[in-house]
Amino acid sequence: MNPLPSITDSEDKTSPFKNRIRKNYRHIRKWAQRTQTNCFRIYDRDIKEYPLAIDYYDGRFCAHYFSQTRDQAEPRQDHYDATIDALTSIFDADPQSIFWRTRVKREKLEQYEKAQESGHFFPVFEYGVKFNVNLIDYLDTGLFLDHRETRRIVASLANGKRLLNLFAYTCSFSVHAALAGAIFTKSVDMSNTYTDWGRQNFLLNDLSLRTNLIVREDCLKFLEEEKGKTYDLIVIDPPTISRSKKMDQMFDIQDDYIFLIQKALRLLSEDGTIFFSTNSRTFDLEPRQFDHCGIIEITKQTIPIDFHNQKIHRCWKIFHKSTH
Repeated sequence: MNPLPSITDSEDKTSPFKNRIRKNYRHIRKWAQRTQTNCFRIYDRDIKEYPLAIDYYDGRFCAHYFSQTRDQAEPRQDHYDATIDALTSIFDADPQSIFWRTRVKREKLEQYEKAQESGHFFPVFEYGVKFNVNLIDYLDTGLFLDHRETRRIVASLANGKRLLNLFAYTCSFSVHAALAGAIFTKSVDMSNTYTDWGRQNFLLNDLSLRTNLIVREDCLKFLEEEKGKTYDLIVIDPPTISRSKKMDQMFDIQDDYIFLIQKALRLLSEDGTIFFSTNSRTFDLEPRQFDHCGIIEITKQTIPIDFHNQKIHRCWKIFHKSTH
């Protein structure tokens, strides 16, 4: 793992934005070095006037601009200039190493499309595990940093276990579990791009694809068809809304979560655990739908130290009540 950069300037009394980035980075740098992690958040919309999140990925920076309107697809010039100035002065960063994303509220039926095709993949470390990321071609980088601690929790339980990873994206939960001693993982996602990306993540960590299967399938169909198998750990981290041409109907987390969890429970071993998560701010989980289950919200344990937005996601453990 490459060494993390040092801070190359001193405190700037005229710039609260710079000072906050500097303070955040000092706070997380020692932790990152100790844990073999070189991808993390260094600014998380801490100051109202700067609606940005800035992530560090092994010498590169990804700045997310949160647009207040659907019409504003690019960051305001003053936000752009302030970010470039901060990162170049604090870290001596090359402006070419700073990449931008704009986060816009989208209509329910809009899909996130591929932006470019640069093939610009490079590896980063998270708790010593390697993942390929891409800061140019897609809306998301290939690794959801907000679930770093959730992956660690799942990995801590994975030794000798069988894991099912639904809506697997680039298979990061499965890779962590496999390296932690899982005897079998199955990752399900309906995107060719992400299943291929997931395979590369396994190979990057010298993990066999024979015991770490990747299935390209609609997760709802998969749950209907998967029979005669049980899993000790099941991860369900679906999108809030999805309408893909590969799906028969629109997926909505609030409408479909009961089906997802009930079907997953049929595949869960007697003493197994489901980890269910959502990024929806309005989601409401109704425990009465699962009277025979134990449900514990573990959101606080899964929010990483570099994320100041405590509502970035919510997460629950679900299990058969009679065995816990």
